[in-house]
Amino acid sequence: MTLQEANNFFEGLKIEKANKSEIKLYEKFLYILNELTNREFSEDEVQSIERELDSLNLQSQAENSKKHFRKALNNFEKFLKDHFSLTSKDHYTRLGIGLGISFGILFGVVALTSFERSLGISLGLAFGMLIGLSIGRSMDIKAKREGRVL
Repeated sequence: MTLQEANNFFEGLKIEKANKSEIKLYEKFLYILNELTNREFSEDEVQSIERELDSLNLQSQAENSKKHFRKALNNFEKFLKDHFSLTSKDHYTRLGIGLGISFGILFGVVALTSFERSLGISLGLAFGMLIGLSIGRSMDIKAKREGRVL
């Protein structure tokens, strides 16, 4: 499936579906496909992207199409990240906040035990989230500067 065929396929699905969550999913796919079309890729890179689109089985009729396309979108984004180092907008920020919260809670339980337990957890969570946010934000800025953001 070429990029243009995939674009036409999702345009058609977007028109025929009335469910807002499915339409948003199709719009994410369309956005990524349009960004890929606008980028400069070698012939081999375009062929590898088209092979990946073929392997996603987008035109198969699944029982739960929303679940099928969400899984396909996640697999496609993972492929783009692994092979071309392309990430979605605010990818590292979301990742940094999640990891910061996890480590912040752990830090709050272990290191801030001199405070009341709930206060230690709250402080650890807040500081972890802020540190994760700042690190993730700086990584997103770096990725955008290098042109690796879709």
